[in-house]
Amino acid sequence: MLVAHGSTDPRFDAVVQAIAADVRTLQPDLDVRVGYLEHGPPHVADVVEPGAVVVPVLLTSGYHVRVDLPAQAADVRPARALGPDPRIATALADRLREAGYDGGPVTLAAAGSADPRALDDVAEAAAQLAEEIGAPVTPAYVSAGEPRLDDVTPASVATYVLAPGLFADKVAACGAAVIAAPLGAHPALAEIVLDRYEQSRAGRA
Repeated sequence: MLVAHGSTDPRFDAVVQAIAADVRTLQPDLDVRVGYLEHGPPHVADVVEPGAVVVPVLLTSGYHVRVDLPAQAADVRPARALGPDPRIATALADRLREAGYDGGPVTLAAAGSADPRALDDVAEAAAQLAEEIGAPVTPAYVSAGEPRLDDVTPASVATYVLAPGLFADKVAACGAAVIAAPLGAHPALAEIVLDRYEQSRAGRA
């Protein structure tokens, strides 16, 4: 069961469904379903079954993972969120290069959260991306968290957002010379989903 936040933007659903399709391609014997915490259908509660392995298709382990998901999906086997993960850093670097990045400091633009653990996850993601590209990477946030993206003047921005939608649109409007697209259905994400699935089944979520 892939569980994402959801969005009123249909492009968001298209990305999540594409990730689910990639997972099915890699593991054809799995029953792979999609549910949204908000802005369904499909809503989590309508498609989840007791005992299912639930993989949060989220980039941090904030409120939605720790509070929202357990409230909507009881009697399941929770897995870790997708991020942070070094393979996501590789995907972010790919998106940066596709946008024309050729070196220098980068701002990692994330949605943000009131949960400090989620902000810690973004800081870890920034460190992983810095190692991947060999340049300084500093987090900034669209909503909750400091510094706010509106308050910095980045030259290059990596978009730490899963799919197009409100947050991605705000990042795209920041005025930087290089602005990477959201992660989208990068092949690394399906691989991470399956790893989280196997970790959960092995009791290592």
